[in-house]
Amino acid sequence: MATIRRREDRTAIYQVRWLQGGRGGSWESEPFGDDDSADAFRKLVDAHVQQWPYGWVKGHGFVEETPIPGDAPFETWAARYIDRLTGIEDRTREDYHRDLRIHLSLLRHTDAAGREHPATIGNLTQDDISDWVRAEEKGDPDPAAKGKWLRRPADPKSIANRHGLLFCIVQAAIDATPQLRTTNCCKKTRLPRTDDGIDEEMTFLERDEYQRIAAEITDPDARALADWLVGTGMRFGEATALQVRDLTLTSDRPTASIQRAWKKAEKGSAAGAFYPGPPKTKKARRLVALSPVQVEMARKLVAVRKPTDFVFRARMGGEWRHANFYNRKWKPAVAEAVKKGLPKAPRIHDLRHTHVAWLIGANVPLPAIQLRLGHESIQTTVDRYEHLVRALDDDITAAVEAALGVPAPRAAPRSVQSAQWGCWGGSSGPSQSCVRRPVRVIWVRTRLMSAQSDGLMCPSRTNMVICPRFSTGRTLCPVGMSVSATILNCALADPCVSAI
Repeated sequence: MATIRRREDRTAIYQVRWLQGGRGGSWESEPFGDDDSADAFRKLVDAHVQQWPYGWVKGHGFVEETPIPGDAPFETWAARYIDRLTGIEDRTREDYHRDLRIHLSLLRHTDAAGREHPATIGNLTQDDISDWVRAEEKGDPDPAAKGKWLRRPADPKSIANRHGLLFCIVQAAIDATPQLRTTNCCKKTRLPRTDDGIDEEMTFLERDEYQRIAAEITDPDARALADWLVGTGMRFGEATALQVRDLTLTSDRPTASIQRAWKKAEKGSAAGAFYPGPPKTKKARRLVALSPVQVEMARKLVAVRKPTDFVFRARMGGEWRHANFYNRKWKPAVAEAVKKGLPKAPRIHDLRHTHVAWLIGANVPLPAIQLRLGHESIQTTVDRYEHLVRALDDDITAAVEAALGVPAPRAAPRSVQSAQWGCWGGSSGPSQSCVRRPVRVIWVRTRLMSAQSDGLMCPSRTNMVICPRFSTGRTLCPVGMSVSATILNCALADPCVSAI
């Protein structure tokens, strides 16, 4: 509890004292010239749970902010800004209004004295934006029900998207005539990292893993769509919006032209919940090359179809919807594959990520992958799949060395005693008559030339075993070495080759 202490100096001073925040806090005080003012302030401190009252400036009292000419309530200004946006779909405008109503309406302005005010387009500060970000991160737990929420914590990507809308709303006040602001309070906001969460982690499937899932899809129409998604890398909304006229199957280079994708319609639309609209971005309008297998599949699907018919249709002839395909076809197939030992549970969109992984594994350049996926920027491709490209570092360094033509430095040969022995009897496999006996071998660092023999491949740069006796006519790889694109012409006299 706050207390009043009367001090007698030249003039009477009534000092209100309290522990900031209660027991364990620091002592705070505020002087007054009369007992009534001191008692009124003491009651304010107690009402604020032993804290400085909101809006109170030490030594000055409550201080009002200077009004901003032409200022408007934030929600009023933001709604007007959203209504006047051009070049966006009705559903996007509706989503912006929803974010304003549910999330941006949480904005409050706290002045220098610590008092909280309704947000206006002119009074928002950088601290207010930071407070809003923290409120979005924490959510609003339900005090009446443990473990439940009045408003759930927002994920980092959603916060970033809403902050982007907020940035544009504030910027419009700077660009307005007359100008309502001089700076953008959203400019230096530190947003939560979008890679902190793991809920939406990308899943990459090996070919056999995908086949295990595909084998559980018993509906041939659904299986054809899944094969198409993993084989082309198309988004679900793009593939299911393909029409017969978008396919070119008889040219030297068969292609599928992405010209449309399914979009969410405005709520209550007479045309339904979805309609075919433009693709996600300008770069999403693209040609996707088709393999012979995909061409054959497409021919079967579009037989006796009209040019404007959709290529992929459900069993009853209707268009595929994501929820329908996921819940009735994909999810059961994945669940069944998991029961049988599949260690992953991919989403439908992970087929697109898997397609990229297969392309990178085949050394397809990232710019070509960007064009195939329809990414607006190569940076999107790099940011999303850079970790997969790291596996190609050995190929990159080998290519650089080959281009420069500089031989690698050779280490001095040294004699070592072998600690583990393996037997190799040529291309036909291990010899059955090998005698495991210690021999002296010499390790050297050697630069290998591209060659192949007996169907065996050796690493392009590695430590190789040179045995003490040599002959010609046999090409072997040391036991335990991994397969790569070049081999060592290591002709050995003894059919049993010992190597570490």
